[in-house]
Amino acid sequence: MLKLIITNKKFKGWLDKTDFVFYLNQKISSLLYVNKECIKVLTSINITIQICIFAPKLKTMKISYNWLNQYLPKEATDSLTALKVSELLTDCGLEVENMETFQSIPGGLEGLVIGEVITKTKHPAADKLCLTTVNVNTGTILSIVCGAPNIAAGQKVVVAVVGTIVYPKEGEPFKIKESRIRGQLSQGMICAEDEIGLGRSHEGVLVLNKDAEVGSLVKDYFKVEDDIIFEIGLTPNRADAASHYGVARDLAAVLSLTLEDNLEMVKPSVNAFDVDDNTLEIDVVIQDQDACLRYSGLTISGVEIKESPEWLKNRLRSIGLKPIN
Repeated sequence: MLKLIITNKKFKGWLDKTDFVFYLNQKISSLLYVNKECIKVLTSINITIQICIFAPKLKTMKISYNWLNQYLPKEATDSLTALKVSELLTDCGLEVENMETFQSIPGGLEGLVIGEVITKTKHPAADKLCLTTVNVNTGTILSIVCGAPNIAAGQKVVVAVVGTIVYPKEGEPFKIKESRIRGQLSQGMICAEDEIGLGRSHEGVLVLNKDAEVGSLVKDYFKVEDDIIFEIGLTPNRADAASHYGVARDLAAVLSLTLEDNLEMVKPSVNAFDVDDNTLEIDVVIQDQDACLRYSGLTISGVEIKESPEWLKNRLRSIGLKPIN
Protein backbone atom coordinates (compact mmCIF):
# COMPACT_ATOMS: atom_id res chain seq x y z
CA MET A 1 0.00 0.00 0.00
CA LEU A 2 1.27 3.50 -0.88
CA LYS A 3 -0.06 6.64 0.70
CA LEU A 4 0.42 10.13 -0.67
CA ILE A 5 0.53 13.16 1.60
CA ILE A 6 0.11 16.59 -0.06
CA THR A 7 1.03 19.41 2.29
CA ASN A 8 -0.32 22.21 0.06
CA LYS A 9 -3.39 23.60 1.90
CA LYS A 10 -5.66 23.16 -1.11
CA PHE A 11 -4.83 19.47 -1.43
CA LYS A 12 -3.99 18.64 2.16
CA GLY A 13 -4.93 15.15 3.23
CA TRP A 14 -4.31 11.47 2.54
CA LEU A 15 -4.74 10.01 -0.93
CA ASP A 16 -4.52 6.22 -1.17
CA LYS A 17 -2.77 4.79 -4.22
CA THR A 18 -2.13 1.20 -5.16
CA ASP A 19 0.58 1.77 -7.73
CA PHE A 20 3.40 4.16 -8.52
CA VAL A 21 1.49 6.35 -11.00
CA PHE A 22 0.02 9.54 -9.56
CA TYR A 23 -2.58 11.65 -11.38
CA LEU A 24 -3.17 15.15 -10.04
CA ASN A 25 -5.27 18.02 -11.44
CA GLN A 26 -2.09 19.99 -11.93
CA LYS A 27 0.74 18.69 -14.06
CA ILE A 28 3.68 17.53 -11.97
CA SER A 29 6.77 18.21 -13.99
CA SER A 30 9.07 16.08 -11.86
CA LEU A 31 8.51 13.14 -9.56
CA LEU A 32 11.45 11.62 -7.76
CA TYR A 33 11.19 8.08 -6.41
CA VAL A 34 13.88 6.28 -4.46
CA ASN A 35 13.67 3.04 -2.54
CA LYS A 36 13.40 4.54 0.93
CA GLU A 37 10.64 4.30 3.49
CA CYS A 38 9.76 7.97 3.26
CA ILE A 39 10.96 10.71 0.86
CA LYS A 40 9.90 14.23 -0.05
CA VAL A 41 9.45 15.43 -3.60
CA LEU A 42 9.31 19.08 -4.59
CA THR A 43 7.37 19.71 -7.80
CA SER A 44 7.12 22.63 -10.19
CA ILE A 45 3.77 23.70 -8.72
CA ASN A 46 5.20 24.11 -5.22
CA ILE A 47 3.38 21.11 -3.78
CA THR A 48 5.35 19.14 -1.24
CA ILE A 49 4.57 15.47 -1.57
CA GLN A 50 5.58 12.88 0.97
CA ILE A 51 5.50 9.27 -0.21
CA CYS A 52 5.31 6.55 2.41
CA ILE A 53 5.64 2.96 1.27
CA PHE A 54 3.85 0.45 3.43
CA ALA A 55 5.37 -2.84 2.25
CA PRO A 56 4.17 -6.19 3.61
CA LYS A 57 5.90 -6.92 6.87
CA LEU A 58 8.92 -9.17 6.37
CA LYS A 59 9.20 -12.34 8.38
CA THR A 60 12.68 -12.82 9.78
CA MET A 61 13.92 -16.38 9.39
CA LYS A 62 16.87 -17.58 11.48
CA ILE A 63 19.07 -20.00 9.58
CA SER A 64 22.03 -21.88 11.09
CA TYR A 65 25.21 -22.02 9.00
CA ASN A 66 26.14 -25.44 10.43
CA TRP A 67 22.66 -26.81 9.88
CA LEU A 68 22.60 -25.48 6.32
CA ASN A 69 25.89 -27.20 5.50
CA GLN A 70 24.44 -30.59 6.46
CA TYR A 71 22.22 -30.46 3.36
CA LEU A 72 25.09 -29.70 0.97
CA PRO A 73 27.83 -32.04 -0.30
CA LYS A 74 31.15 -31.72 1.51
CA GLU A 75 33.07 -30.69 -1.60
CA ALA A 76 30.83 -27.64 -1.91
CA THR A 77 31.11 -26.54 1.72
CA ASP A 78 34.85 -27.02 2.35
CA SER A 79 35.67 -23.53 1.08
CA LEU A 80 32.25 -21.98 1.63
CA THR A 81 32.58 -19.36 4.37
CA ALA A 82 29.62 -17.89 6.22
CA LEU A 83 30.26 -14.52 4.55
CA LYS A 84 30.18 -16.12 1.09
CA VAL A 85 26.93 -17.93 1.94
CA SER A 86 25.45 -14.59 3.02
CA GLU A 87 26.39 -13.02 -0.32
CA LEU A 88 25.01 -15.93 -2.36
CA LEU A 89 21.71 -16.00 -0.48
CA THR A 90 21.24 -12.25 -0.86
CA ASP A 91 22.01 -12.45 -4.59
CA CYS A 92 19.35 -15.12 -5.12
CA GLY A 93 16.62 -13.13 -3.37
CA LEU A 94 16.97 -14.33 0.23
CA GLU A 95 18.33 -11.13 1.72
CA VAL A 96 20.55 -11.68 4.75
CA GLU A 97 19.77 -8.75 7.04
CA ASN A 98 22.05 -9.73 9.89
CA MET A 99 24.67 -12.28 10.93
CA GLU A 100 25.43 -13.19 14.53
CA THR A 101 27.65 -15.68 16.33
CA PHE A 102 26.10 -18.47 18.36
CA GLN A 103 27.89 -20.59 20.95
CA SER A 104 26.17 -23.50 22.65
CA ILE A 105 27.69 -22.23 25.91
CA PRO A 106 28.01 -18.43 26.33
CA GLY A 107 31.64 -17.43 25.95
CA GLY A 108 32.45 -20.76 24.34
CA LEU A 109 34.61 -21.79 27.34
CA GLU A 110 37.43 -19.89 25.62
CA GLY A 111 40.72 -19.85 27.54
CA LEU A 112 39.72 -22.64 29.92
CA VAL A 113 42.07 -25.65 30.11
CA ILE A 114 42.06 -29.00 31.86
CA GLY A 115 44.44 -29.15 34.82
CA GLU A 116 45.50 -31.74 37.35
CA VAL A 117 45.73 -30.89 41.04
CA ILE A 118 49.21 -31.93 42.21
CA THR A 119 49.13 -30.86 45.85
CA LYS A 120 46.68 -29.42 48.35
CA THR A 121 47.68 -27.79 51.62
CA LYS A 122 45.93 -25.66 54.22
CA HIS A 123 46.03 -21.88 53.83
CA PRO A 124 48.10 -20.46 56.68
CA ALA A 125 45.83 -17.44 57.18
CA ALA A 126 42.32 -18.70 56.31
CA ASP A 127 40.50 -21.76 57.64
CA LYS A 128 38.21 -22.14 54.62
CA LEU A 129 40.88 -21.72 51.96
CA CYS A 130 43.58 -24.05 50.72
CA LEU A 131 46.69 -23.77 48.59
CA THR A 132 46.95 -25.93 45.50
CA THR A 133 49.50 -26.54 42.81
CA VAL A 134 48.07 -27.35 39.41
CA ASN A 135 49.63 -28.74 36.25
CA VAL A 136 48.11 -27.42 32.98
CA ASN A 137 50.90 -28.84 30.77
CA THR A 138 52.60 -25.51 30.00
CA GLY A 139 55.89 -26.35 31.72
CA THR A 140 55.01 -24.19 34.72
CA ILE A 141 53.14 -25.45 37.78
CA LEU A 142 50.51 -22.92 38.84
CA SER A 143 49.84 -21.88 42.43
CA ILE A 144 46.09 -21.36 42.94
CA VAL A 145 44.19 -20.46 46.11
CA CYS A 146 40.92 -22.40 46.27
CA GLY A 147 37.97 -22.35 48.66
CA ALA A 148 36.01 -25.33 47.35
CA PRO A 149 35.34 -28.02 49.99
CA ASN A 150 35.72 -30.90 47.52
CA ILE A 151 39.13 -30.01 46.08
CA ALA A 152 41.68 -32.83 46.34
CA ALA A 153 45.04 -33.86 44.93
CA GLY A 154 44.84 -36.03 41.81
CA GLN A 155 41.65 -34.48 40.47
CA LYS A 156 41.23 -33.34 36.86
CA VAL A 157 39.65 -29.91 37.00
CA VAL A 158 38.73 -26.88 34.87
CA VAL A 159 41.28 -24.10 35.22
CA ALA A 160 40.85 -20.48 34.16
CA VAL A 161 44.39 -19.23 33.64
CA VAL A 162 45.39 -15.57 33.99
CA GLY A 163 43.85 -13.46 31.22
CA THR A 164 40.82 -15.70 30.67
CA ILE A 165 37.38 -14.06 30.56
CA VAL A 166 34.92 -16.20 32.49
CA TYR A 167 31.18 -16.18 31.73
CA PRO A 168 29.25 -17.24 34.86
CA LYS A 169 25.69 -18.56 34.79
CA GLU A 170 24.54 -15.42 36.57
CA GLY A 171 26.21 -12.02 36.65
CA GLU A 172 28.62 -10.25 34.34
CA PRO A 173 31.70 -11.80 32.71
CA PHE A 174 34.98 -11.10 34.50
CA LYS A 175 38.67 -11.44 33.70
CA ILE A 176 41.02 -13.66 35.72
CA LYS A 177 44.02 -11.79 37.13
CA GLU A 178 47.05 -12.87 39.09
CA SER A 179 46.48 -11.81 42.68
CA ARG A 180 47.31 -12.45 46.31
CA ILE A 181 44.60 -13.87 48.54
CA ARG A 182 45.35 -13.49 52.23
CA GLY A 183 48.99 -13.02 51.33
CA GLN A 184 49.29 -16.09 49.08
CA LEU A 185 49.87 -16.01 45.31
CA SER A 186 47.00 -17.21 43.12
CA GLN A 187 47.70 -17.66 39.39
CA GLY A 188 44.24 -18.56 38.15
CA MET A 189 40.98 -20.10 39.28
CA ILE A 190 39.77 -23.68 39.62
CA CYS A 191 36.17 -23.46 38.45
CA ALA A 192 32.78 -24.64 39.61
CA GLU A 193 30.18 -25.37 36.94
CA ASP A 194 28.15 -22.21 37.59
CA GLU A 195 31.26 -20.03 37.27
CA ILE A 196 31.72 -21.05 33.62
CA GLY A 197 28.08 -21.29 32.55
CA LEU A 198 27.81 -25.09 32.53
CA GLY A 199 25.24 -25.40 35.31
CA ARG A 200 23.95 -23.84 38.51
CA SER A 201 25.79 -25.84 41.16
CA HIS A 202 28.29 -24.01 43.37
CA GLU A 203 28.82 -26.82 45.87
CA GLY A 204 32.41 -27.35 44.75
CA VAL A 205 34.79 -27.39 41.81
CA LEU A 206 33.82 -29.30 38.68
CA VAL A 207 35.68 -32.62 38.74
CA LEU A 208 36.28 -34.19 35.32
CA ASN A 209 36.83 -37.80 34.34
CA LYS A 210 40.24 -39.24 35.13
CA ASP A 211 40.99 -39.82 31.46
CA ALA A 212 40.69 -36.08 30.67
CA GLU A 213 43.89 -34.90 28.96
CA VAL A 214 45.87 -32.35 30.98
CA GLY A 215 46.41 -29.11 29.05
CA SER A 216 43.66 -29.76 26.49
CA LEU A 217 40.92 -27.22 25.87
CA VAL A 218 37.78 -27.45 27.96
CA LYS A 219 35.69 -26.36 24.95
CA ASP A 220 36.78 -29.52 23.13
CA TYR A 221 36.11 -31.70 26.18
CA PHE A 222 32.52 -30.44 26.40
CA LYS A 223 32.11 -30.26 22.60
CA VAL A 224 31.12 -26.60 22.50
CA GLU A 225 29.49 -25.77 19.18
CA ASP A 226 30.25 -22.52 17.35
CA ASP A 227 27.84 -21.39 14.67
CA ILE A 228 26.85 -18.40 12.56
CA ILE A 229 23.17 -17.47 12.40
CA PHE A 230 21.75 -15.70 9.33
CA GLU A 231 18.67 -13.53 9.76
CA ILE A 232 16.86 -13.63 6.42
CA GLY A 233 14.03 -11.24 5.57
CA LEU A 234 11.30 -13.33 3.97
CA THR A 235 8.46 -11.82 1.99
CA PRO A 236 5.10 -13.64 2.06
CA ASN A 237 5.66 -15.12 -1.42
CA ARG A 238 8.75 -17.05 -0.27
CA ALA A 239 7.17 -19.65 1.99
CA ASP A 240 9.32 -22.20 0.17
CA ALA A 241 12.35 -20.74 1.95
CA ALA A 242 10.81 -20.82 5.43
CA SER A 243 13.01 -23.76 6.45
CA HIS A 244 16.64 -24.84 6.43
CA TYR A 245 15.88 -27.34 3.68
CA GLY A 246 14.25 -24.68 1.52
CA VAL A 247 17.15 -22.25 1.93
CA ALA A 248 19.66 -25.04 1.24
CA ARG A 249 17.77 -25.86 -1.97
CA ASP A 250 18.24 -22.30 -3.25
CA LEU A 251 21.88 -22.28 -2.17
CA ALA A 252 22.53 -25.58 -3.96
CA ALA A 253 21.00 -24.16 -7.15
CA VAL A 254 23.23 -21.08 -7.00
CA LEU A 255 26.33 -23.17 -6.28
CA SER A 256 25.49 -25.44 -9.20
CA LEU A 257 25.70 -22.43 -11.50
CA THR A 258 28.85 -21.09 -9.84
CA LEU A 259 30.71 -24.41 -9.84
CA GLU A 260 29.21 -25.51 -13.17
CA ASP A 261 28.25 -28.78 -11.56
CA ASN A 262 24.82 -30.13 -10.70
CA LEU A 263 24.97 -30.43 -6.91
CA GLU A 264 22.66 -32.91 -5.26
CA MET A 265 21.41 -32.07 -1.79
CA VAL A 266 22.29 -34.38 1.08
CA LYS A 267 19.02 -35.57 2.57
CA PRO A 268 18.79 -36.98 6.11
CA SER A 269 18.61 -40.76 6.27
CA VAL A 270 15.18 -42.21 7.04
CA ASN A 271 16.35 -45.81 7.29
CA ALA A 272 15.47 -45.89 10.99
CA PHE A 273 11.81 -45.34 10.05
CA ASP A 274 11.39 -48.47 7.95
CA VAL A 275 8.03 -50.13 8.55
CA ASP A 276 8.54 -53.29 10.60
CA ASP A 277 4.97 -53.97 11.70
CA ASN A 278 1.85 -53.82 9.55
CA THR A 279 -0.53 -55.24 12.16
CA LEU A 280 -1.35 -51.96 13.93
CA GLU A 281 -4.49 -50.98 12.06
CA ILE A 282 -6.13 -47.57 12.29
CA ASP A 283 -9.79 -47.10 11.45
CA VAL A 284 -10.21 -44.07 9.16
CA VAL A 285 -13.63 -42.71 8.23
CA ILE A 286 -13.74 -40.21 5.35
CA GLN A 287 -16.96 -38.25 5.69
CA ASP A 288 -16.60 -36.27 2.46
CA GLN A 289 -15.03 -38.21 -0.43
CA ASP A 290 -15.00 -35.14 -2.70
CA ALA A 291 -13.14 -32.95 -0.21
CA CYS A 292 -10.70 -35.67 0.85
CA LEU A 293 -9.60 -37.84 -2.04
CA ARG A 294 -6.86 -39.58 -0.10
CA TYR A 295 -5.87 -39.92 3.55
CA SER A 296 -2.73 -41.62 4.82
CA GLY A 297 -1.27 -42.06 8.28
CA LEU A 298 1.09 -44.14 10.37
CA THR A 299 1.54 -45.27 13.95
CA ILE A 300 4.76 -44.85 15.90
CA SER A 301 5.21 -47.12 18.89
CA GLY A 302 7.93 -47.50 21.50
CA VAL A 303 8.35 -43.74 21.94
CA GLU A 304 10.35 -42.86 25.04
CA ILE A 305 10.18 -39.38 26.59
CA LYS A 306 13.67 -38.45 27.76
CA GLU A 307 16.38 -35.82 27.54
CA SER A 308 17.01 -34.75 23.95
CA PRO A 309 20.53 -35.30 22.58
CA GLU A 310 22.87 -32.31 22.88
CA TRP A 311 23.19 -31.83 19.10
CA LEU A 312 19.43 -31.47 18.76
CA LYS A 313 19.17 -29.02 21.66
CA ASN A 314 21.96 -26.92 20.16
CA ARG A 315 20.17 -26.79 16.81
CA LEU A 316 17.04 -25.45 18.49
CA ARG A 317 18.91 -22.98 20.70
CA SER A 318 20.86 -21.61 17.74
CA ILE A 319 17.65 -20.36 16.07
CA GLY A 320 16.14 -18.98 19.28
CA LEU A 321 13.99 -21.95 20.32
CA LYS A 322 13.98 -23.55 23.75
CA PRO A 323 14.26 -27.35 23.92
CA ILE A 324 11.70 -28.92 26.27
CA ASN A 325 12.76 -32.57 26.47
